[in-house]
Amino acid sequence: MPLPITRLRQAVALLLTLALLTACSTTPSANNEVQEAQTIRLGYIPIIIFAPLYVGIERGYFAEENIEIQLTAIQSTNDAVIQLAAGNFEVIFAGGNAGVFNALEQGLDFTIIAPMHSESPPLATPLVTGADRDDIQSAADLAGKRVAVNGIGAAIEYWVEQALAEEGLSIEDVELTAMRFPDMPAALANGSLDAAVITEPLVTINEEQGLVKVLAEDFINGFTATYVLTNASWMEANSETARGFMRAYLRACRDLQGDYMNEEIAQIIEEYTQVPAAVVMRSPLAGYDPDGEVPIDDLETLQAFFMERGSLEYDELLDVNQFVNTEIATEVAAELDSAE
Repeated sequence: MPLPITRLRQAVALLLTLALLTACSTTPSANNEVQEAQTIRLGYIPIIIFAPLYVGIERGYFAEENIEIQLTAIQSTNDAVIQLAAGNFEVIFAGGNAGVFNALEQGLDFTIIAPMHSESPPLATPLVTGADRDDIQSAADLAGKRVAVNGIGAAIEYWVEQALAEEGLSIEDVELTAMRFPDMPAALANGSLDAAVITEPLVTINEEQGLVKVLAEDFINGFTATYVLTNASWMEANSETARGFMRAYLRACRDLQGDYMNEEIAQIIEEYTQVPAAVVMRSPLAGYDPDGEVPIDDLETLQAFFMERGSLEYDELLDVNQFVNTEIATEVAAELDSAE
């Protein structure tokens, strides 16, 4: 039996309403379309001083910028610079090494966009020796001795130079050798190595185990030796993602001011470094600039040091300003200031 006209109209209206609701629920509008997360491939060394990276990830700052950080642990930041310029990384956290300056002079495609960490006494990378070395009581006793850094041409060489200078010596007065940080304590303990500049947490762990003792931890004050570098072409083509990265990074740096270490941050660092949180809590703290201001003077100091060392593949000092671009950091820092 056919439906009455009124009920037929009602049924048609109902069907049209359902169809419209279905369409609205399955077809995203231009304003609400879900954007695919942008992946940033990042090279880093899994040690404590890279704390802003870990905090930014775990506190969701990068996720809030719709950025997924894809981490790759590296042994040498010199190699990472080549990978960055080749487009295999978008960002790296690296020391101001001789390899960085040589790559800049060669015109490789990367830019320094922010500082990473600085150190003040007590240093997170002090000069140490074997715990039972009664013949070595200070850096003054290292003339003619074998001293290790994590890589020839690494910024840690500048640490050695400054520690020795405090006692009237220079890096030329010691036999410099390259060795992985984790291998240094055992070499110091068995006497095959006389001294080394070692990063935390290896200092705290091995000092508490009676393998090493600190010779000097106050020869650097507020010096920045590590930086945030990005592939310049990538940044130009992905300015909004680069801005989001910087916003997340600076938010993390702002969380790490003053006496910032607590159980939560220590647990975050443990997850990324496998260093027990209790050890992290006892380790000296690194410093982080809340505004992303690159200290040009420190970069120039490192370049001049490596020039004098004969580690650079060019003869005249570069104007490092041309390789630094903190425009995004400056703008983002101002935005964060106004939001506080």
